[in-house]
Amino acid sequence: MTEKDQKFEDEESEFVIGRHPAVAALRSKQEINKVFIQNDAKGEIIDEIMRLAKRRNLVIQKSPKQKLDQLSIHENHQGVVLTVAAFKYATIDDLFENAKQKEEDPFFLILDNLEDPHNLGSIMRTADAVGAHGIIIPKRRAVGLTAVVAKTSTGAIEHVPVARVTNLVNTVKDLKKAGVWIFGTAMDGTDYRRWNAKGAVGLIIGNEGKGVSPLLQKNVDETLSIPMVGHVQSLNASVAASLLMYQAFNSRNPLN
Repeated sequence: MTEKDQKFEDEESEFVIGRHPAVAALRSKQEINKVFIQNDAKGEIIDEIMRLAKRRNLVIQKSPKQKLDQLSIHENHQGVVLTVAAFKYATIDDLFENAKQKEEDPFFLILDNLEDPHNLGSIMRTADAVGAHGIIIPKRRAVGLTAVVAKTSTGAIEHVPVARVTNLVNTVKDLKKAGVWIFGTAMDGTDYRRWNAKGAVGLIIGNEGKGVSPLLQKNVDETLSIPMVGHVQSLNASVAASLLMYQAFNSRNPLN
């Protein structure tokens, strides 16, 4: 492969960055093109990555740190970068099927134009932990499934299906027709600690700065609020989402 071809391949690929995300990707069914390992990278996890890559007959390329810095856009790659096929999106039907296979009522997250990939990755990580059946994001003006999202999710991207839709408002209306009760957030909403999330539910998490858009807010069945008694009257989107997701988990899985 010429240097020009290599550059083209790097630009056209998605990346999985970091040791634990790499292990998760190698253990999954995701299509992986190549494994880059830093020349001096050592340790048990590196040995495991090598074993998994060889088992799948993947190309392993030992490279200088500068090369991995370039591929990861100077993220903390920990000496490992995978080039992978673009992350595949699910459909709304896939999300319902995921819940059906688990014999559970659907629990979906609806992300209203989140822009920070770290927030999306963190939300995916918590969504996996609480057993959410999928995430819905818009195609435009929002972060998608990127290498940074994959790394922040620490492998959850392999287990939480993400559907990308053209119009969130129309999607929410369709979900309601399918029997999904839609919850959003508002300062004057019900205290989230009283939220009963049993049944088929969708939880809307608003944009980092603007919150839930007015059009979506009009289609919410009930709003929730997170009480705050300190001086700062807002929470990071992924932190707020985590609190709400675990309240949903608690109400859907009560202690005996």
